[in-house]
Amino acid sequence: MISAQEVRPEQGRIFISCILALDLGTTTGWALRGHDGLITSGTTSFRPGRFDGGGMRYLRFTNWLTEIDRLSGPIAAIWFEEVRRHVGTDAAHVYGGLMATLTAWAELRGIPYEGVPVGTIKRHATGKGNADKEAMITAARARGFSPTDDNEADAIAILHWAIETNGGVA
Repeated sequence: MISAQEVRPEQGRIFISCILALDLGTTTGWALRGHDGLITSGTTSFRPGRFDGGGMRYLRFTNWLTEIDRLSGPIAAIWFEEVRRHVGTDAAHVYGGLMATLTAWAELRGIPYEGVPVGTIKRHATGKGNADKEAMITAARARGFSPTDDNEADAIAILHWAIETNGGVA
C-alpha cells in the first residue's frame, strides 16, 4: 500500500505524495492532493462529440490523465470508485472502458491503483453505506469544499478515505 507521506531524513522534511481520486463516468469527478498537500477537485466531461468515433472518449481520458500527471505529478497512486452494479447498459460500458483505460495507463507508468467499493466511500463520508447523492455533497461541503455535483463530491470522499485510512490499511 501507499504511505500517505514519507519522511525524507536526508532533507529533514516530510514529502507528501501526489494522489488522485476518481469517480469514473461520462462526467468524471476528480480530486487531487498535490505534493504541497493542497487538495483540488472538479469534474471533466468525456461525452463524445457528434462526429467522434467510439474510442475518442477513451483517448481524451488518456490525454487528460497524462496532462494531470505532467502538471501536478508525478502521481504516486490512484484510487477510484469501484462500481459493481450499474442502472443502465450504456453506463456500464462507459465505466468499463474508462476503468480499462485507467488501469492500462497506470500499469504503463508503474502507478499503483485500487478501486474502493461504493459503500465503503459512502460510509466513510457520511456514516451510511447507502447515502444518497445529496448526503455526499453535504459531506463534502462539511469538509470545506464546494462540489459542483455528486461526481466531484464522490471523488473528494474517495481522496479523504485514501488519506485518512492510508489506502484502507489504517
